[in-house]
Amino acid sequence: MGLSNLGIFHTVIGIAAIVAAIVGFVKYGKIYLGALSGKIYFYGTLITSLTSLGISKHGGLNAGHAFSVFIMFLVVEAYFLYSKKKSSGRARHFENFCLSFSFFLSLVPTVNETFTRVPIGHPLAKDSSDPIIGKTLLVLLVLFIAGFVYQFRKQKKNNNTVAI
Repeated sequence: MGLSNLGIFHTVIGIAAIVAAIVGFVKYGKIYLGALSGKIYFYGTLITSLTSLGISKHGGLNAGHAFSVFIMFLVVEAYFLYSKKKSSGRARHFENFCLSFSFFLSLVPTVNETFTRVPIGHPLAKDSSDPIIGKTLLVLLVLFIAGFVYQFRKQKKNNNTVAI
């Protein structure tokens, strides 16, 4: 697959972060930074984003690097909101959005790299402009929007229940 040692490390940590996020979504309905899965997602995503800056399939800076910097910003902002604004319902909404959006953005290069490499010898997509990648990302965008609406409503309901 032509991965460097850094690429292999990046991929393994990235997969762990994605699995941790999915565990959080299933168990808590969100990526919860207070749980082990949330901590694995947070640190794994930071490490994956940082290591991606040293990886380039085509040489030089590319859109994936910009995604990485933005994803790092989102998870650090979410951590700040989680740790410093504990009593703010509004901060929880932004925290959840930052984490969910960082997860969605992480899937963009993940889908692209996976579909252009797997299966080995006959990948699903020829390049990043292949329609299967676009269609897959569209489905993921719809799932992200639906998931965030679900999170927002659930959190709003919980805040109203607590206030009564």
